[in-house]
Amino acid sequence: MEDSSADRFHNYVAEGNVICGITSKQSESAIDELLRLLAKNTTCLDSKSAKDALLEREKVMPTMVSPGLAVPHARLPDIKQIIVALGTSEQGIDFKSAMGPAHVVALILTPKDDPGMHLQILAALARDLSEPGTIKRIASFKKSAELLRFLSGYESELPDFVSAKNILNPKPVMLREADTLETAIKAFATNRVLDIPVVDEEMDVLGVLSLEDILRLSLPEHLLWLEDLSPILHFQPFADMLRNDRDTKVADCMREDFIKVEEDVPAVQLAKLFLINNARRIIVTRNGKFAGVVDIQDFTTQLFWV
Repeated sequence: MEDSSADRFHNYVAEGNVICGITSKQSESAIDELLRLLAKNTTCLDSKSAKDALLEREKVMPTMVSPGLAVPHARLPDIKQIIVALGTSEQGIDFKSAMGPAHVVALILTPKDDPGMHLQILAALARDLSEPGTIKRIASFKKSAELLRFLSGYESELPDFVSAKNILNPKPVMLREADTLETAIKAFATNRVLDIPVVDEEMDVLGVLSLEDILRLSLPEHLLWLEDLSPILHFQPFADMLRNDRDTKVADCMREDFIKVEEDVPAVQLAKLFLINNARRIIVTRNGKFAGVVDIQDFTTQLFWV
């Protein structure tokens, strides 16, 4: 029988690349501490380039994947296989996250030309090491051998492929059908989004409201046929809409046609859906209920860079 243990996270962590008790209390110095260890044990690793890539990525997307777990990661052009360093801190390391300090740091470097590997590892870590008590237990180990022994008995199995659930945003801005247009406009303006899903109390997806829908509500179709809009230079139709924004419900202007997939759909399928539908956001459901969204910008960023 083929041994599937090679597909488990702990197989990528060498005992010599584990620090039980990182002395650093700030994220950048903790990354430095782990990179020094990797450079000592890894031939031809350019630690400066690795650090630059890690810190550049940190500016784009948060490294905390769950409370207590930080996963700084980067893709490098000059490595051929995945490189992992693992560090723990009982006192905690400040990664400037609303989720609080990190007590376990998994620093991951993957080849630039392997877009799926780092996403598979992130998915496994977010799934398995985010369980209550697990992070605290890992952080309590004093010896690397004990820590790795614990991980070897843990699930930590990498998924066979990256699916929609591995890359979705589980907490996007949402609207209810009874919300007013005034509430919707404020949500668009303060969150800098282009599309907002509309759900009911049972988390069934009812529709999507976009900025274009609001513009369309403001500018009736018959006006779009006019080449000269000088008669409404002062935005009179928009003023009319704003006068009634507290009485207009989201349900009256949302679209009921939207792209939706179940969370287990392979992520590569999303690329096709984005292209053939000229879409910028895909709704993801879990057993038919709203689970999150995948935006084309986040999708391409995760696929091609971070």
